Amino acid sequence: MNTQKRILCVDDEPMNLKLLEALLVSKGYEVITAANGREALARIGEKTIDLVLLDVMMPGINGFDTCRMIKEDERHGNIPVVMITALQSRKDRIQSIEAGAEDLITKPFNAEEVFARVKMLLKMKDINDRLNDAYNNINNLTSFGEKIVKTFDPLSFDFMARIDSIVRLVIGQNEEMAEKPRMIITGIPSDTGRWQWHRFVSVSGELERKPIKLDLQHELRLPASDSTITFFNDDDRENQEAGQIAAKIESAGISVSNMVCYLSGDLIILALNYGRDVTNYDAAVLRSLVIQSLFLRSLSAQIKEVDDAFTYTLHALARAAEANDEDTGNHILRVGEYAAILSRHLGMTEEFINTIRRQAQMHDVGKIHIHPDILRKPGELSPDEWEGMKTHTIHGSMILGEHARLALAKEIALGHHERWDGSGYPFGLQGAQIPFPARITAIADQYDALRNPRVYKPAFEHETARRIITEGDGRTMPYHFDPEALKAFKEIASQMEEAYARLSG
Repeated sequence: MNTQKRILCVDDEPMNLKLLEALLVSKGYEVITAANGREALARIGEKTIDLVLLDVMMPGINGFDTCRMIKEDERHGNIPVVMITALQSRKDRIQSIEAGAEDLITKPFNAEEVFARVKMLLKMKDINDRLNDAYNNINNLTSFGEKIVKTFDPLSFDFMARIDSIVRLVIGQNEEMAEKPRMIITGIPSDTGRWQWHRFVSVSGELERKPIKLDLQHELRLPASDSTITFFNDDDRENQEAGQIAAKIESAGISVSNMVCYLSGDLIILALNYGRDVTNYDAAVLRSLVIQSLFLRSLSAQIKEVDDAFTYTLHALARAAEANDEDTGNHILRVGEYAAILSRHLGMTEEFINTIRRQAQMHDVGKIHIHPDILRKPGELSPDEWEGMKTHTIHGSMILGEHARLALAKEIALGHHERWDGSGYPFGLQGAQIPFPARITAIADQYDALRNPRVYKPAFEHETARRIITEGDGRTMPYHFDPEALKAFKEIASQMEEAYARLSG
């Protein structure tokens, strides 16, 4: 990797350019030359320039104007400019300062003076560049954090995708970005304990991730708890740990230069081949990003655990309500699945689909309050028994209460026997007065009720159940259902048949 400082020398006299080039190359600098101001501006636009040695008296755009244009461009305004001139008047010096030049050297110049001033200005630029890098990193970290807050979904958290986002933020997009690593290597243990290693590089601005064989975890002193972060530069190769890490990586055919290492038993991240020496600051930036993502993974796991417990509780309660009914098997699971299928076909969000899949299972939870003799009666119910049966919707609503997470389940429990034409119960709601989740579940529940055997009726095949819902049989009529939901049922009835077969028993 080329870490030479690049100096642009601008002069319309070829001999002056050759002299400057010879002097600077002898000190290890890379030199680019330009014969006039316009050419100099073009060179600065093409390559990263660390310092400009600029002649004043040139045809076309003179040195003062060239310097002014460099400084007015926010992309290049931090490049130090040294004016080199035979002019020695106070006016010329003032004009150099007004143009934005950091220094002025008079001709004929002394080589040692040039070297001293170049060295000092390059050091100042390096400090300024690091300050700018720090400022940019702070802004990037802030933006990264804000994006996480806005988009974090613990139930669909993808840790590998989060690592990808860290790499995109950290990795250099091209060779000119000396402040960033050219490559990132990650190691993550799987559920079986086997480590998976990947190498990340930027190819034409696109992040490329490839698996690699490394087994580096056996070579490292991974902390028993917490984590460590360290960094190594090329001069640190004599350090035993640095040498071991570098040698192991190089055995995989990867060249290693300046490197930052995040090490823990849960994750290893190696950022390597920076275009400059790395410092504690680079290590702190990487650690901040990694800790943030590990925290989100931990939080996501905890929330998923709570959510699983919530789902289990809902299912247990729904099963309890079903215990005294004549329905057996997976009726509640099937109703939830049908509701999800209909919702997806109607263009609902994945969040809504997942929620209705779980909470539609609670549609008959109020039957806990209905006497078993009524639920299992083989003949027709008496008017009083029928009025008692209707109350399971009210009881279900009361059981589910006012918690926000159960709001959709409550709407379903209370409204899934309402009918589009207003002939349903408990309130005789009509049309859009019926909550949308209840309208969806009404079809789902009716389809499964027709498919299942009851003490007062046999089980119907899919085609019979479909025909009853879409054409009617006197007891169940198409105008009982939301027209949009009914249209969706007609279009995806085969999917509900598949769900019934899959979830029977």
